[in-house]
Amino acid sequence: MENSEKSKKISLLLEDLISLEDYVHDLFNFSPLPVCLVSPSGILLEVNPAFEKISGFDFDEIVGEPLSKIFESERIERLKDEVLDGKLVEAMEMKIFSKGGKSLSVQAFAQARKDEKAVISGFFLSVFDLSKIKETEAELRKSQTALLNILEDTEEARRKAEEEREKTEAIINNFADGLLVFDKSDYLILINPEAEDYLGVENKDVVGKLISELAKMPQFFALAGLLEAKNKKLFREELELNKDKTVNVSTIEIKRQKKETGYFIVLHDVSREKIVEKLKTEFVSISAHQLRTPLSAIKWTLRMLLDGDMGKINKEQKEFLQRTYRSNERMISLVNSLLNVTRIEEGRFVFNPKQADIYEIVKSAIDSCKEEVKKRKIKIDLQRPKNKLPKVVVDEEKIQLAFQNLIDNSIKYSFPGKKIEINFKKKKQAVETIIKDYGIGVPKNQQQRIFTKFFRGSNVMRLDTDGTGLGLFIVKNIIDAHKGKIWFKSEEDKGITFWVSLPISAEKKRGQKKES
Repeated sequence: MENSEKSKKISLLLEDLISLEDYVHDLFNFSPLPVCLVSPSGILLEVNPAFEKISGFDFDEIVGEPLSKIFESERIERLKDEVLDGKLVEAMEMKIFSKGGKSLSVQAFAQARKDEKAVISGFFLSVFDLSKIKETEAELRKSQTALLNILEDTEEARRKAEEEREKTEAIINNFADGLLVFDKSDYLILINPEAEDYLGVENKDVVGKLISELAKMPQFFALAGLLEAKNKKLFREELELNKDKTVNVSTIEIKRQKKETGYFIVLHDVSREKIVEKLKTEFVSISAHQLRTPLSAIKWTLRMLLDGDMGKINKEQKEFLQRTYRSNERMISLVNSLLNVTRIEEGRFVFNPKQADIYEIVKSAIDSCKEEVKKRKIKIDLQRPKNKLPKVVVDEEKIQLAFQNLIDNSIKYSFPGKKIEINFKKKKQAVETIIKDYGIGVPKNQQQRIFTKFFRGSNVMRLDTDGTGLGLFIVKNIIDAHKGKIWFKSEEDKGITFWVSLPISAEKKRGQKKES
């Protein structure tokens, strides 16, 4: 009987123990605090879901791993030493590193776990996330500091603002360029003394007036006309205010909190530069003209010697004279290019426009380069358009010169044995000519300078080829003068493609309108 009662008591105790274990297990798993069970050597034996969440590791990924996998190694070792010494660790601050590599600040709590003989068999470790608290504290500190700074610096800011205003006024009044400031409604609100001097006006007579009112004043007529033509858009353009004064006009928007509040105009005096440029152009023009006559005389003298008009010459003499003749030809070409440049700069590049067939012009330009094509073993593939192209109104001599320069460049900088492709397209109210070669191309970092005077690519200089660097400058100005466009695409060592677009004749346009 006694044994039966004892068995029942033991059974009840076992049930209570199982229930207690289930309770502890449920408490461990459903605790909102991250908790883990650690071995004496620092190996994770068990973790609850909250610990999985904060660490970013799944149960299978983290159990059996050392604490140093996610905890700051130095701090976690200190915690382990203290808890294994029998100490209760409370609120030790450290960092944990989640699976994604994100660092979190936490407070760690640890207590030793002992067996029935009071021997430490591991410890429980729990952490509390401090990141939100840290962020809040940091924000509060920032806000507090900002508020104190605002309160402390209000008077200082006001004083500095006054100083800045006075400084700005001093800069504006002593600025070497002319400045005019307009509000968004086109009222002039400020003009500095330099602008007054340029325009020959006084502050009191112009400030507070609309552009439309200023345009009625003779001094403002040219500037107001330019602003009206540009519709107040940002631009930089040269303007002749009068016969003695030329300025570069630049406009800049004034914005406050991304909203346009007005704009100001900068007038930079370039009168002296224009005079120097004119004198330089005149000097080049005179020098080129003076060189042209003796060079022509040398050319014909050499030609007579080479043709045997002055007596028979031997092979060695002929080779020497031919080299001299080629050098003289290069000099004549340079002089002609310089003369063309001076005519362009002086506005004397007179045109004789008439209707012309662009295909025939390009064909003539190719014919003038035949010797060089043969010498370099280059093939020119001139593709005749399938449909007849409309005529363009051009100065044939100047346009032929432009295409001759483009084709000459392609020949000069193509690899021997390669070909040059030339074709045509009708595009809306223009005819496009496409010239493509497979030569040395232009380095990408130098392409923006291709149409400037005396430009020669670094790869061209290495080849030691003849050239003045003026050809494409002349081409660009000829095309621009015909209201056309020129652009290109190039890759070093793969070649270059030029597109030249010229407007079709007015008569053709009218004919198209009638047909439609």
